Amino acid sequence: MSIQRIGVGPRMSKAVVHGNTVYLAGQVADQQKGKSVGEQTAEVLSIIDALLAEAGTDKTKILSATIWLTDMATFPQMNEQWDAWVSAGNTPARATVQAQLAAPDYKVEIAVIAAK
Repeated sequence: MSIQRIGVGPRMSKAVVHGNTVYLAGQVADQQKGKSVGEQTAEVLSIIDALLAEAGTDKTKILSATIWLTDMATFPQMNEQWDAWVSAGNTPARATVQAQLAAPDYKVEIAVIAAK
């Protein structure tokens, strides 16, 4: 079975396709860096849409999502963006946790696994 890598870098790939499964690395908001968790979440979800499209799938086929927030007090802001974006009737299994992210300007990181 072949493996396709998307956005290959020296440390990681942004996405990896193996068979009919697409694995996205944790995505962060570089353009909205330092802005609100709502603004960052909107950018991250847009990045996820683009990566899934490049891999030949879309958000209706997301199987699971893991969301990291630097502050659980921002959970409602993140959920506002998520709820407007997620495909009704196709909601994935999801976990949301508080964690320190790689850089202090990042407030949210999201990784997903999707079917093709």
